[in-house]
Amino acid sequence: MDIITGNVGWIEVICGPMFSGKSEELIRRLRRAMIARKRVEVFKPAIDDRYSSDEIVSHGDSRLHSQVVASAAEIVERIDWRSEVVGIDEANFMGPQLIEVAQRLADSGKQVIVAGLDTDYLGRPFAPVPDLLAHAESITKTLAICVRCGNPAKHTQRLRGSDDLIVVGAADMYEARCRRCFEPGIPKQQEMDFVRAKRQGT
Repeated sequence: MDIITGNVGWIEVICGPMFSGKSEELIRRLRRAMIARKRVEVFKPAIDDRYSSDEIVSHGDSRLHSQVVASAAEIVERIDWRSEVVGIDEANFMGPQLIEVAQRLADSGKQVIVAGLDTDYLGRPFAPVPDLLAHAESITKTLAICVRCGNPAKHTQRLRGSDDLIVVGAADMYEARCRRCFEPGIPKQQEMDFVRAKRQGT
């Protein structure tokens, strides 16, 4: 059962492409809440085990202990309702149920801070983050640096691998691109370069 506090809750969303500092900003805000002696709980999806199985980790290697959940619904099952601040990383892996969960947490008086990709490797809105933006009181759009030309980058370019919507990877599989340099999908030349390099290395 939800415990309704006297505090007014709200939702903050930090969104942008990979390598734009979303997790770094999430960690920064959660640490500030801890310094203010607020009860903080942090959650991440089980599918994201790139750098750690029980921490949210930025590409710059900032780390913060987190609980690992298989779905957004599990957050509601595991949360301590006395918590005042709830951090959720990699929202794009949580599914559409995260919208209802975030709303429920905010309605119960909690500050809910969510970070995730807002577009996929084809440049399309990446659910559930775009819908969360409509419910959020605060939105922070982070930008990366395009590895091709150095301009501000809003896209995540997949370089190789599957054409599935969700493929967990880091710098070996993705890079940040600006609007001009972005190629929706998997660039054919990049795929060929990767295959050629792999053959030469064997």
